[in-house]
Amino acid sequence: MTEFRFIEPIDNLYLRGNKLFGDPGAHGESLMPPWPSIVAGSLRSFLLASFGEDPKAFGLGKTALRSPLNSVLGTPDVPGTFRVSMFTVGSRSGDTTSIYFPLPADIAIEERENDIWANFMQPMKKPSSIQGSYPFLKIPILKVDGPFKPKTAFWLTAEGLGAYMEGSIPNGHLLVRQENLWLSDQRLGIALDSNKRTAATGRIYTAETIAMAQDHGFVVGIEGENGLLPDNGLLRFGGDGRGAAFFKCRPKLPQPPWERIKKEKRFRMIMATPGIFKDGWLIPGARMERGKIIWDWIDLRAEISAAAVRRFEVISGWDLAREKPKRALRVVPTGSVYWMENLEGNIDSLHRLLEEGLWKEGDPWELARRAEGFNNIWIASWMRDKQEP
Repeated sequence: MTEFRFIEPIDNLYLRGNKLFGDPGAHGESLMPPWPSIVAGSLRSFLLASFGEDPKAFGLGKTALRSPLNSVLGTPDVPGTFRVSMFTVGSRSGDTTSIYFPLPADIAIEERENDIWANFMQPMKKPSSIQGSYPFLKIPILKVDGPFKPKTAFWLTAEGLGAYMEGSIPNGHLLVRQENLWLSDQRLGIALDSNKRTAATGRIYTAETIAMAQDHGFVVGIEGENGLLPDNGLLRFGGDGRGAAFFKCRPKLPQPPWERIKKEKRFRMIMATPGIFKDGWLIPGARMERGKIIWDWIDLRAEISAAAVRRFEVISGWDLAREKPKRALRVVPTGSVYWMENLEGNIDSLHRLLEEGLWKEGDPWELARRAEGFNNIWIASWMRDKQEP
């Protein structure tokens, strides 16, 4: 059973990415939205502290956890049942929790005077005149009436994601401007001399912090916490140990149109969190067969007709217990889209994929990164053509 918590920052957050800084005049950028591993680390550290365990000793493998915490957190190399199943931006008003999702790669936002309009991509047969390394038989075509410069700083509401899953175009009130969710705030810092504990001469730098809008924060879904996580509490969240409060919540999540997908035998797979794949941008279970890319998963089989994959990103992170950086890995960014058709097999296996994430057992980083919330997906039907009812 999935438990949900709303995380509300108490102060501005330092959400650092991979870029080092510290030289005189350097600038430290924030990563927003942050990787799901940040909330996984915060919640697991909270559980360790709640049970009186030393996080550093645990990370170094010098202590064995007591029951029932041992089954939830396992060990650093072989995590237990705990897993982040969803992590996104949200807001809270009384008992109502709203969620917001990054735009999928097959949506392009156009601003027409005071109106916001979403345009969508649809796979079309690739003309023989187009040559390149693109391996699919179809290419995603953006259906627009004329040229425009797409806007990127928009998010989908839960209702908007529901419309998108149904194959409709999310417009107007189903879209939220990013500036209404958070703003960046530049902070000036002065490095300290570690011996004298005084300001170091000439070591002035700037750092970017994230200021969430009032009553805004993050919504996280957790699997396998086995009732150990309390309904509310305080966390260290992000760089410099900034504080955040968490509260139990019950957000309304949209569901894919399973009957339509079953009938049409096609669907879209969208990365809900960054994807770590052994074969680069190609999802696990995919292989070339007679000029087509076939996807086999449990008892499912489908043809990958097209893909819209954003430029790769790199994740790593800092291991607080071991005091060293985590392994750097290329990832498929959140919002990347894969079009599947000619689906065969039990639709229940697609339900399971949505619940468990896109992980192939035995991948070298599978166990640790699965618990941290990577490779989570959404399932959606194909977009309806404009003439469809």
